[in-house]
Amino acid sequence: MRTIFSPRIVLFAFVLFAITTAISTPSFAAVGISVSFGPPPLPVYEQPICPGDGYLWTPGYWGWDADFDDYYWIPGTWVLAPEVGFFWTPPYWGWADGAYVFYDGYWGPEIGFYGGIDYGFGYFGTGFVGGRWEGGHFFYNRAVLNINVENIHNVYVENVNHTVINHVSYNGGEGGITARPTPREEAAVRQRHVGPVAAQTEHINAARGNPELRASANHGKPAIAATARPGDFKSGAMAAREAGGEYKPHPSRAGAGAPGRETGGGGTRANHPKDLAPIERSNPNTGNPKQDKKYQQQQDKMIAKQNQEREKLQQQQEKEHAKLAKQNADEARKQQVEQRHQQQTEQMQQKHTQQRQQLQQRYSPPPVRGGGKK
Repeated sequence: MRTIFSPRIVLFAFVLFAITTAISTPSFAAVGISVSFGPPPLPVYEQPICPGDGYLWTPGYWGWDADFDDYYWIPGTWVLAPEVGFFWTPPYWGWADGAYVFYDGYWGPEIGFYGGIDYGFGYFGTGFVGGRWEGGHFFYNRAVLNINVENIHNVYVENVNHTVINHVSYNGGEGGITARPTPREEAAVRQRHVGPVAAQTEHINAARGNPELRASANHGKPAIAATARPGDFKSGAMAAREAGGEYKPHPSRAGAGAPGRETGGGGTRANHPKDLAPIERSNPNTGNPKQDKKYQQQQDKMIAKQNQEREKLQQQQEKEHAKLAKQNADEARKQQVEQRHQQQTEQMQQKHTQQRQQLQQRYSPPPVRGGGKK
């Protein structure tokens, strides 16, 4: 289930958002994702040991995959800070205009508003108590972060009184967190900052492509809840100990699915191109207006070509349906053709998704190593 906007509405909303951001918006960027039902609770998991100096913790969260109409878990991971002095403000889901809207995370000199979500490991709803920058190095608070002092010596211990643990994964709406941004958090969004680095984008893409991380498959208890390094789902990966609460699938996922689709493999599957959701556009955040414009031009060109390929395959399949009707084919033959159509549609959709991911990676800002070695 998702809310679909026309291109004009999306453009108007984006312009309106850009104007209001400079005035009072508490988040970095509202990504063009709107879902009618909220994400599952945050799973319970252990933090992998920090792989080296200069790595900062980025907590796990639920992403949305429009291709499968399903939430999927993006494991928490350690990421090299893009700049000395930068912290990570996690993304979050918020309630707006009758739907759950996704707000992307960002790097900056101050921690901004992240919905009051208790992600754990120093991110207990507001700010970050897991470490601080001093003299060009990041100092880790061993009271909340998993640090090997034999490899990393810039550490300290500052106990944090955090007894009430909340696994709610969204702000607002029924059962959501009711936190509002502080003046300092509102000011943080107006400071210089950058979006997720390339390693994070690759990490997200890897999670999206893993069927086991879909909520409908793991019921809120992902087998890969956290990793030591971005994109490495084997070495040092941690499984969730338990789900953060009862998994409640949306009612639409409990039945046979929408017309033209069938439920299976942990998600809805389109039989024909006409059953696919419209291709979603992503907003660039390279920080370079010329690069952003070039990205938009390349994205428009790619989407136009993909829509043409969808239409061509749809016409081909419709001709085969007409031929079957003319031949008065039996049900077994019809089912065989329908299965082949489903495979064709899925293969095309996988190719298109990979093309969009590759374009995003080409225009993602490259990480700049920070922290150094002491």
